[in-house]
Amino acid sequence: MKLDSSISAVVTGGASGLGAATARALAAKGVKVAIFDLQEEKGTALANEIGGVFCEVNVTDDASVDAGFAKARAAIGQERILVNCAGTGNAIKTASRSKEDGSIKHFPLDAFNWIVQINLVGTFRCIAKSAAGMMTLDPLPDGDRGAIVNTASVAAEDGQIGQAAYSASKGGVVGMTLPIARDLSSEAIRVNTILPGIFNTPLLAAAPQPVKDALGASVPFPKRLGDPEEYAQLALTMIECGYFNGEDVRLDGGIRMAPR
Repeated sequence: MKLDSSISAVVTGGASGLGAATARALAAKGVKVAIFDLQEEKGTALANEIGGVFCEVNVTDDASVDAGFAKARAAIGQERILVNCAGTGNAIKTASRSKEDGSIKHFPLDAFNWIVQINLVGTFRCIAKSAAGMMTLDPLPDGDRGAIVNTASVAAEDGQIGQAAYSASKGGVVGMTLPIARDLSSEAIRVNTILPGIFNTPLLAAAPQPVKDALGASVPFPKRLGDPEEYAQLALTMIECGYFNGEDVRLDGGIRMAPR
């Protein structure tokens, strides 16, 4: 897919981190970009910066997502690109014993479901609704009708202590990539997923610098945190390369984590 001003895109979680870097990278190619996020101030500022549109969207809510797509399409036209970066995490053991009094508790199921609803169901919700819209468009001269990029995590394959919900949600994103790509293949819509490693995103923003340095040093090479711009670079490659389809790609500097 050739990226230029004739193309429109939606980036979920686009107000910060990986999503913001991708929105900027797409806009730099001339693409018209709609940002879906709950962070109104940051999202509006970025939309103004790149000449796009901000849509306040909660990916766990059907009506909110429908309204977001309606607003985006009215402003910039039917999107041919969807990049799913909306997501969150938590750290809770499946069952644990209190160090203070020895009491035992299990993972609250509402907290588990919350992560799955955002990271997995929210991603699928946006894919399904965006793909239905893409199907109203004619294919481009190169044959593409649309391209979708999802965000999983190395935790999908390499989850750590306390990451049961996060790993399950991201593993689900990985697991559904190929069947969705096959579902949409007859409509010329490609689907790929990136599995980022340890990236310098808002999730790590509050961590002390020594913690960030230690995390960066654990990466085989390069020994640093990933830059959101590197995620955006891979996302654009997946979009632009017409033979990129049904793939799950780790972007992690070769890290493989021992349990910790």
